[in-house]
Amino acid sequence: MEHIIKVETIAQYNALKGVETQHPLISVFDNSITNALPNNSRMHFGLYAVFLKAGHCGELRYGRNNYDYDEGTLVFIAPGQVIEVKNEENYMPTGLALLFHPDLIKGTALGKQMSQYSFFSYDSHEALHLSLKEQQIIKDLYNKLEYELNRSIDKHSKSIIASNIELFLNYCVRFYDRQFITRENINTDILSKFENLLSDYFESENTRNLGLPSVGYFADLLHLSPNYFGDLIKKETGKSAQEHIQLKLINLAKERIFDTNKSISQIAFELGFKYPQHFNRMFKKNTGYTPIEYRSLN
Repeated sequence: MEHIIKVETIAQYNALKGVETQHPLISVFDNSITNALPNNSRMHFGLYAVFLKAGHCGELRYGRNNYDYDEGTLVFIAPGQVIEVKNEENYMPTGLALLFHPDLIKGTALGKQMSQYSFFSYDSHEALHLSLKEQQIIKDLYNKLEYELNRSIDKHSKSIIASNIELFLNYCVRFYDRQFITRENINTDILSKFENLLSDYFESENTRNLGLPSVGYFADLLHLSPNYFGDLIKKETGKSAQEHIQLKLINLAKERIFDTNKSISQIAFELGFKYPQHFNRMFKKNTGYTPIEYRSLN
């Protein structure tokens, strides 16, 4: 039976890894000189964590998949996530680790914009694969944080540490943008499948039975996390996945409104709206006309 371990503090995680706690809210260390995590366990994180893996391993699993590890892979964990630990035989930890408590960044610029780093909610097979040059940049940033932790804590420590983490994460944003570009063929295939799924949804009984579709619904069908799926669509098209859904709705509504055998309320219900007034509001916002006004243009 899997053992559930709650990791709410830096000291708790450091104790599991056999690492000295230099700062109560952040830890940076070389994983290759630490203990392996307890095998066949589940860990509930109350911390942010970023791991740079130095080689293939199967230690961590999040959601439905093992992490897509290879040499120089970055994976991200956010507070509230549950990670499974499945160590391979003779497994030895590798790479570098950065963990920090949410309290570390409270009141800082980083704390205010942390939600923008959507990759903390990506699924396990959506990890960030780094080139050798990118790996070196990330290692340098790990080293800067480690250097700061080896100094005595003073009034500048919090701002300098938070600024370095922010720089670290901003580089990760850049590298993920590069990864989306270099996987263009895969992304185009996902976009095509999304468009087909969107058409199928509105041509089926799903709108009557399930209502309006969500971004999460299509992400799940494509075996992607909602955040990764949303970011991919935005980077490929310039529009969010939600905007794509809404555009499809508006185009269908424009066609159906001219069917005078149906009331506006009937059309709203067919499209998945529970309340016709919500349909009216959305239609006017996107076209400048109410559905009745638009019908009269015919």
